[in-house]
Amino acid sequence: MSLIDRLPEVRGVLKAGETLAPFTWFRVGGPAEVLFLPKDEADLSHFLAETPEDVPVFVMGVGSNLLVRDGGIPGVVIRLGPAFGKIAPEGDNRLRVGAAALDKMAAKQAARAGVSGLEFFVGVPGSIGGALRMNAGCYGHETKDVLVEAVAIDRLGRRIVAPLEELGYSYRHSEAPDDWIFVEALFQGQAGAPEEIEARMAEITAQRESTQPIREKTGGSTFANPDPPGTENQRRSWQLIDAAGGRGRRVGGAQMSEQHCNFMINTGDATAADIENLGEGIRADVKAQSGVDLRWEIRRVGEKA
Repeated sequence: MSLIDRLPEVRGVLKAGETLAPFTWFRVGGPAEVLFLPKDEADLSHFLAETPEDVPVFVMGVGSNLLVRDGGIPGVVIRLGPAFGKIAPEGDNRLRVGAAALDKMAAKQAARAGVSGLEFFVGVPGSIGGALRMNAGCYGHETKDVLVEAVAIDRLGRRIVAPLEELGYSYRHSEAPDDWIFVEALFQGQAGAPEEIEARMAEITAQRESTQPIREKTGGSTFANPDPPGTENQRRSWQLIDAAGGRGRRVGGAQMSEQHCNFMINTGDATAADIENLGEGIRADVKAQSGVDLRWEIRRVGEKA
């Protein structure tokens, strides 16, 4: 019996053997054994509750910091659609945001509502679900700084409302159980003038565009900085890569960006193996040159070809 025949009936969409490359920013990767696009939260909850426990389940957002290996992902890949992308002010300078909403759209909606404090999200690639999973941030601000609570569905289909203190956030990391699928977040900001908020967002956008290859097929920042922000004499990944001769290095169609050498780019014909091998080679050279073990910030999933 094929996997798709073992799965429950849903109101959303189930597809067998769907190629995942178009769903990732790198534009590489093999197929999902089954891809599930839930219609709404109830559909997702029903699916998880009724799917046999031995079936692997993986959730992907917009694929911004994701590397899907060339052999694809066994089991079910869940991708949240428009029903999970709603954004709405809640009063008291709060904003409720669906997990599928792009980070930059959350920042823009907050600005329109006169909610300050979420401007940094305009500089974070990806969706709110990914930001919740890895405590995403930039320019001195992190998701945990503005989060009140997150809502998730667990592998048994149960809805969980988790306050900030239960998520165990640290630099680019959370202690949330691996089987949680985040579906929405509640953020707290402060009152601000929309035009001033938008001006700060414009500064962040201009800084990103001048320093990062955001027009390329990239997964964003490749490796987390070894030291959290604010550390005295903080070591930054790009500096360690540069010192090890990694700027501009290529493996097949993959390249460490000349503009920002902690960004990998698909120059046009890269495979996932090219990208992963490039990153592992950089890690080895940085370790030999500086003694630092760089930690992947890009999530690598699936099987090698």
